[in-house]
Amino acid sequence: MKAITLASQQESKLLFTDVKSRELLPGEVRVNIKAAALNHRDEWCRKGLYPNIQDGIVLGSDGAGIVAEIGAEVDADWLQKEVIINPALNWGENQQVQSASFEILGMPRNGTLAESVIIPADRLHEKPAHMTWEEAGALPLAGLTAFRALTYHGDIQAGQNLLVTGFGGGVAQFAVQFGLALGANVSTSSSRPEKLERAKVLGVSNTFNYLDDKWLSDAIEAIGGFDLIIDSAVGNSLNQLIQVVKPGGKIVFYGATRGNPTELDARKIFWNQLKIMGTTMGSDLDFKNMISLVCEKKIQPIIDQVFKFDQAKEAFDRMRDGKQTGKIVLVP
Repeated sequence: MKAITLASQQESKLLFTDVKSRELLPGEVRVNIKAAALNHRDEWCRKGLYPNIQDGIVLGSDGAGIVAEIGAEVDADWLQKEVIINPALNWGENQQVQSASFEILGMPRNGTLAESVIIPADRLHEKPAHMTWEEAGALPLAGLTAFRALTYHGDIQAGQNLLVTGFGGGVAQFAVQFGLALGANVSTSSSRPEKLERAKVLGVSNTFNYLDDKWLSDAIEAIGGFDLIIDSAVGNSLNQLIQVVKPGGKIVFYGATRGNPTELDARKIFWNQLKIMGTTMGSDLDFKNMISLVCEKKIQPIIDQVFKFDQAKEAFDRMRDGKQTGKIVLVP
């Protein structure tokens, strides 16, 4: 089968090549991929910045397709079903945190950027009927991360003020859409005016360009303070977020693209009794509940651009350069 693999000796670090498949083990299924999508995790793998990097591994965590083959001990009803894949493996029984054996599809085991993928049958969910293949393929990892940040850690409630930073990336766009669906008063930030305009179309109440020196005072004037902030940058911008979160409010971050802060406004954190929490991916229960919300509210992921598998370099480069608004999708 054709697949996109990590290849450190290639200039692009990617190779679109033939990969030999294998027979199914008990409890496994083979899914013929109709659409897959990129996450920043895939780019980090390409850069060699992710643990357990191995050349020759098929990249990709997001995917949707049709169950083409089932192994022993798998319910025959799954055969030929249209499905979406939960890429979180071995979360464990503790809803609070993943187990020591937790891993994500696409490294170190083969992922979804291939004509087919072998996964445990318990990773399957029926494809939301209102979604196209491209939309379904774009949902899993980023959608799950956003849903857990908002609902488990953030406990967002209708009418609360929510700020999602860095609108344009996958998790941020889902956090905005889920927040709106749950009745929150949603604001967002970005450095790119065209991304902020797209957010307004979704129904976002306020948008802020974080390169503007006045954005903090503008946010306080417009909102008064946020009950919950979802962020992926951290770095020294964390102190800015501390200025605009309400006393008793929460900051939940799922990445640290700006690294660690060089200083921290600790006094404001304890005096205002703020909660700063980290999150990643989500449990099987989170995924199930996310699918329920998506189907109930008929949420449709924002698709930035669709590429063919043999255009993988262009797709990865677009994400690397931060040009996307929404998810970058690849199809066989």
